Amino acid sequence: MLFQDLIQETYLSFVSNKARSGLTILGIVIGIASVLAMIAIGQGSQNTIQSNIQSLGSNLILVSPGRPRGVGTQVSEGRGTAQTLTMADAESLKNISLTKEIAPELSSRYQVTAKGTNTNTSIVGVTTSYPVVRSIEVETGSFITDQNIKSLSKVAIIGPTVRDDLFGLDSSPIGQTIRIKGIIFKIIGITKAKGGTGFGSQDDMIFIPISTAQQFLAGSSKVSTISVQAIDANSMEELQTEITSLLLQRHNISDSSLADFSVLNQSDIVATASSVTKTFTMLLGSVAAISLVVGGIGIMNMMLTTVTERTREIGLRKAIGAKSKDINLQFLTEASVLTFVGGIIGVIVGWLIAFGMQIFADISTSVSLSSVLLAFGVSAGIGIIFGYYPAKRAASLNPIDALRYE
Repeated sequence: MLFQDLIQETYLSFVSNKARSGLTILGIVIGIASVLAMIAIGQGSQNTIQSNIQSLGSNLILVSPGRPRGVGTQVSEGRGTAQTLTMADAESLKNISLTKEIAPELSSRYQVTAKGTNTNTSIVGVTTSYPVVRSIEVETGSFITDQNIKSLSKVAIIGPTVRDDLFGLDSSPIGQTIRIKGIIFKIIGITKAKGGTGFGSQDDMIFIPISTAQQFLAGSSKVSTISVQAIDANSMEELQTEITSLLLQRHNISDSSLADFSVLNQSDIVATASSVTKTFTMLLGSVAAISLVVGGIGIMNMMLTTVTERTREIGLRKAIGAKSKDINLQFLTEASVLTFVGGIIGVIVGWLIAFGMQIFADISTSVSLSSVLLAFGVSAGIGIIFGYYPAKRAASLNPIDALRYE
């Protein structure tokens, strides 16, 4: 059979059954668009999480209080429930040669009020080295100084999200005051926006001197996290090991599995987050792929119906010399064209859905070339797999029986 004849017969078959062909294509469109949109959401979430972790700083190692989960540990003490790190621990880490900067912090969430408005956000007690270690920049005003820490100053640097919540969009609250736990703090600076939303975003934080946080808010000399910046990326693993050894010695712990602190480097956090988001993406894609299977069944159903309707035509073609492989190729081509057309439309619709979610719902999405190629591959596979049986059935019809079919 000539290629031109094959295409012409396929076209005539679709035109003669427009509604049925359209509904079959719609099933594939919905399946492909769903898979592409779900994968785009998963990949967008993964990119956002990785970006947020990287924005915390470079070559970071985070030391947190609480016993890490491990063999023989019945309960894992979480951050905020355990208080096992002190300023003295932080100071001791400066003696490690691979350490570039140290930034201890004491953070907790409090209700903050200002001029009749209020918000619930993270209050972070920090030192002067915090902006260097955690890549914080001040857009307006100034950051905390050594003098502020020594004198227990009640000053605050607020993130742009906090500013907008308390004082209005793009306002200038330098010199104004806020109340934290009933204590008045004067705003001396506003940090530059870094992006990111939700819990943990540095744009939605208030920074105060760590001594002030310990004295007036927490009533404790403990710290909640110690951020350690390595001199370079190659030194992170060795520095992590030295930090663990030093703190075990300081805390008089001989068995590392019983450590009352945990030490994580930035690479470990990124790898863990990536693993979680990849699993999330696969789950979303798998759920959406169910609609593709339904679409494939729809194609098989349509092609089987078409074979039944065209039984006499198949018999006539065989009687005048058409071979089984020609009949097989004809019906397989029709099924493949259905899925190919549905695949193209589905990719376009899926991209539009992902784009719309990013614009209107503020959900980060990412449509990659690999996901588009995957969608096309799945589409082609469905056409071949679900079209094979109807095509084989048509090709195996006996021409005499087919001509007698009513």
